[in-house]
Amino acid sequence: TSGSVRFRGQELLEVPAHGIAKLGIARTFQNLALFPTMSLLDNVMVGAHSQGKIGFGRAVFRIGAHKENVATRNFAGDLLNELGLGALAFRPAMGLPFGTLKRLEIARALAARPSFLLMDEPASGLTHGEVDELADTIVKIRNQFDLTVLLVEHHMSMVMGISDRVVAMEFGRKIADGTPDEVQRDEAVIAAYLGSS
Repeated sequence: TSGSVRFRGQELLEVPAHGIAKLGIARTFQNLALFPTMSLLDNVMVGAHSQGKIGFGRAVFRIGAHKENVATRNFAGDLLNELGLGALAFRPAMGLPFGTLKRLEIARALAARPSFLLMDEPASGLTHGEVDELADTIVKIRNQFDLTVLLVEHHMSMVMGISDRVVAMEFGRKIADGTPDEVQRDEAVIAAYLGSS
């Protein structure tokens, strides 16, 4: 296979992960990539690592590190509050319900202050009620943080309900691109996902 992945005109295939984060791109994972023994607050603070400004030498000698750490901690706390997790800030992530951990994963991604958020199957493993809550959360953060959100998702009712634009794929090939209404009526999509008579 071949192709190109570009963001604001820059080719990303050769950019290391930390470089991608510095460009303003963050992601959530289908299989959660959290630190189970760390508190929710500390998990979110990990997401802010790409925003650090003091540099290695100053961090070692703690020059300016305390002030930056306080600001990061405050921002992480604000994110937890925004996602309804503030009361759990000092609890370890281990043992919390899956839907709660999904929101924690979103908070951690937002800690990087992205302009583009890639969400890999965020509805995977959630109950119907949690999917509805997730959809509301995605719309809220998209608007509040002025984000572009790219969902890779199979939960079609959620995708169609919150998306401005939908790209449908079949076996790695794009078969439709348009508004949710246009894609739902597309004959290639109907044949691929519902079967043709």
